[in-house]
Amino acid sequence: MITYIQILISSPEFLAQLIINGLLVGAIFALIAYGLALIWGVMDIINFAQGEMVIFGGYLTYTLFYQFGIHPILTIPIVAIALYIFGLLIYKSVINRLLGEKDIFITILATFGLAILMQQLMQAIFGPDVVTANPELGMLFLFDGQLIISNVQLVSFFIAVFVGVAMFILMKYSRMGQAIRATAQNPRASRILGINIEKVYANTFAINAALCGIGGSLVVMVWTIHPFIGLVYTFRSFMIVILAGLGNFLGIIFAGMGISSLENVTGFIIGAEFQAAVIFCLLVIILVTRSIRARKRREYIQ
Repeated sequence: MITYIQILISSPEFLAQLIINGLLVGAIFALIAYGLALIWGVMDIINFAQGEMVIFGGYLTYTLFYQFGIHPILTIPIVAIALYIFGLLIYKSVINRLLGEKDIFITILATFGLAILMQQLMQAIFGPDVVTANPELGMLFLFDGQLIISNVQLVSFFIAVFVGVAMFILMKYSRMGQAIRATAQNPRASRILGINIEKVYANTFAINAALCGIGGSLVVMVWTIHPFIGLVYTFRSFMIVILAGLGNFLGIIFAGMGISSLENVTGFIIGAEFQAAVIFCLLVIILVTRSIRARKRREYIQ
C-alpha cells in the first residue's frame, strides 16, 4: 500500500488520470442517484431495485447493438422509452400498493424482492456471462500522452450532463415538473388544488426508470455488466443521495463525481478487488455520523 501511495506522490499525472476518470464516470452515477432521490423525495420510497433497472437498461443496449446492429449511443432514447414504460408497469403492479406505508422497511423489502426477481429473469433471458457494448470510439491523448482519456467516457459524461440539465429544466419549468415538486412538498394540498397525485406518482417512478435505463446504456458502454452487479449501483446511488441530501441537484452531481474519484484512487491503492468495499465502508461511516449528530441534536433540544 505504501508503494502505491509513493507512486501517486511521485507521479502526479497518474493521480490526475485517476481523478479525471472518476469525474467523467461520476456523472453517470449522479444521473442514476438523481432518479433515486426523485422517488424518495416525492413518494417516500427507497427503491432497492435501482441497480437492477440500470443493468436491465444496459442489457437492452447490448441486445440492440449486437442483435440489431444499432449503435450503442443511438439506443439511448429507445432504452429510455422502454424503461419508462417498464417503470409504469412496475408502478401499477407493485409500487402503488406500497404508497402510504408508514413502515419504510415494507417498501425496502418489496423493492429488494423485485430486485431479486429481476436478477433471476435477466439471468434466464440474457445469461450469466459478463458483457459489454463498447462502441470503440478510441482514446484522447493530452499533454504529450501523459493524460489518456477514453472517448466513450467523455461522450458518456456529456450525455449524462445533457440529460441532467434537461431534467433540471423539466422539473423547474414544465407543468409536470411543477406538479411533482408541489406533491413532494405537500401531497394533501396538491390534491386539493386539483393535481392528480396518482398520475404524478406514476410519472415520477417512470422517469426514475428512464434515468436508470439511460444510465445502464452508458454503463454497458464504459464497463461490463452481468445480472448480479446491480446491488453495487443501488448502494452507490443510495450513498450519493445520503451524502448530498434530497432535492439537492448540485449536491448529487458533486457527490457522484467526488465519490467516483475517491473510489478510483483508493481502488488503486488497496487493489481493484476491494474497490466496491470502499463504497460500503463509506456508506456505513456516513450513516453512523448522521445518527450520532441526530442523537446529539435530540439531546440538546431536550
